[in-house]
Amino acid sequence: MTFADLGLSDELLRSVETSGYTEPTPIQAQAIPAVLMMRDLIGIAQTGTGKTASFVLPMIDVLAHGRRRAMMPRSLILEPTRELAAQVAENFEKYGKNHDLKMALLIGGVQMGDQVKALNEGVDVLIATPGRLMDLFERGKILLTGCDLLVIDEADRMLDMGFIPDIETICTKLPAKRQTLLFSATMPPPIKKLADRFLTNPKYIEVSRPASSNLNIAQFKVKVSARGKREALRQILRTDNVTTAIVFANRKTTVRELNKSLQQSGFASGEIHGDIDQSTRVAELQRFKDGTVNILVASDVAARGLDVKGVSHVFNYDTPWHPDDYVHRIGRTGRAGATGRAFTFVTPEDAEAIANVEKLTGGEIPVFTLDGAAAETEDSAPAREKSRRTEKPRKEARPVKSEKPAKTERPKSERPKSEQPVETAKPEPAEQPIQAERPARAPRSTKRETPREEVSAKRPAREPAAPAPRAPSQPAPREVRAEQDAIPAGAWNGPIPDFLGFSAL
Repeated sequence: MTFADLGLSDELLRSVETSGYTEPTPIQAQAIPAVLMMRDLIGIAQTGTGKTASFVLPMIDVLAHGRRRAMMPRSLILEPTRELAAQVAENFEKYGKNHDLKMALLIGGVQMGDQVKALNEGVDVLIATPGRLMDLFERGKILLTGCDLLVIDEADRMLDMGFIPDIETICTKLPAKRQTLLFSATMPPPIKKLADRFLTNPKYIEVSRPASSNLNIAQFKVKVSARGKREALRQILRTDNVTTAIVFANRKTTVRELNKSLQQSGFASGEIHGDIDQSTRVAELQRFKDGTVNILVASDVAARGLDVKGVSHVFNYDTPWHPDDYVHRIGRTGRAGATGRAFTFVTPEDAEAIANVEKLTGGEIPVFTLDGAAAETEDSAPAREKSRRTEKPRKEARPVKSEKPAKTERPKSERPKSEQPVETAKPEPAEQPIQAERPARAPRSTKRETPREEVSAKRPAREPAAPAPRAPSQPAPREVRAEQDAIPAGAWNGPIPDFLGFSAL
C-alpha cells in the first residue's frame, strides 16, 4: 500500500514524497481514510509509529477548502508539552507547503503579543497546550465556536499532567457537531470516560497492544550500584557503537550534573529539562538534530514528542517511576522501521520499579553485563553488605575515641586538688572517698550548730514559734484557703485561738 491508495490529494502526495516517505505505517493506513470520511477516531498506538502524520496529513486536505476568520480557529490540536506542540507544527509546515494554510502555535514561555496578533489575523490550524489556551480564552482573545475539528494527542500524558479538567472545559466551549480525534498510547479508565463523553460513534484503531514496547528495540537492564552509574554509562558510550543517544533521568538536578560529567569526560553532550526557557530548549534540540552534540541528557519533559531521526541508543540513567514513561522513553529510538538499543540502569532500590515495567511490557528484560568493575551484577548485594559492615564500625569507633579522653580529662582536673594519683584512684573502690568526705561534713555540722544555739539564746522569741509543726494540720482543705484569700485587708489572718472553740475542721 502507498499513500496514493489512501485518498490524499496530489499536492499532499508531492509533499510526502519530498519528505522521503513512500509507504504508510499501520496507524496511518487505518486512520487517514477514517479522518477523510469525517469520522470520530480513537487511535491506540505507541510512540514512534507515525501517528502524528496520521492526523496531520488528512487535516491538511480537509482544511484546504474553507475560509479563516479572526479569533476563530478552524481546527484545534491539543498537546501536553511545548516540545510536542512544536513537533506537530513542524509537520504542518513540512507537509502543507503546497497548501494555503495558516497555522498558529500557542505555548507557554513565548510572548503572548505575537500569538494574539496571529489569532486576530485568522488561523486554519491552532496548535496549543491546554494551559496557554485557557489563559487566552479567559482573557477573551480567542473564540472556539468556529472550530469544527479537535485533536487530543497523547491523552494519557494529559492525564498524568493533570490537564483532563481543562480539556473537558475546552470541549464544552466547542460546537456540539464537530469531528474529534483522540490518540493515546494507553487507555486508562479516565481516558475512556473522556472518549465516551465527547466522541460520537468513533472508529477504534489499535495497531499494537497498549503499553507494549517496539519490537525493533533491543532492551537491556544493567545492574549497577548508585555510585557506578556514571562509569557504566561512559563504558557503554565508548564500546557499544553509539552514534546518537538520549539519556533520561528522573530529576532536573541529575540532568545538569550528568551533562557536566559527560562534558568533562570528553563527550559532546547537551541538556534539556523543565528549568530551561523555551528558546534555549529549541536551540538545544536543534544542536542535537544538527549533530553538534550527539548525546542529549533530558528529563521526562522530552520523553514524548521528540522525533529525531537516527537515534541509536536510549539510556534510562534512572529507572522511571511510572512504567508508562519507560515505553515513551525507549520509543525515541527504533522509529520508522529502524532498529535501536535501550539500556536501563537498575540499582537494588529500583527492584519494584523495574518489576512494574516488566509487568507492563509483558516480559522480563534481559540483563546486560559490563566488563570491569563499573557495574555490580548478582553479587552486588553481598558486596554492599560487606562494605556497610566495614564502614559502620569505623564510624562508631571515631566518636568513642573522642569521648574517652574527654571523660579521663575531667577526673584528672578534679583529683589533683585532693592530691590523689589518677592511676590508683581507678582501681580503688568508690567507698573510700565517700568515707573520707563524711567525717569532713561532721565538723562542719557542729560548727553550724553552735551559732544556731547562740542565736536561739539571743532570740528566745522564736522558741514559742515551735508550734509551727502544727502546720501539718494546716493543709486545710481548699475551702479554708479560699476563705483566707477572701479576708479583707486589716482582718485577722493568723491561727484561730483555742478559747474560741472553733476547730479548723
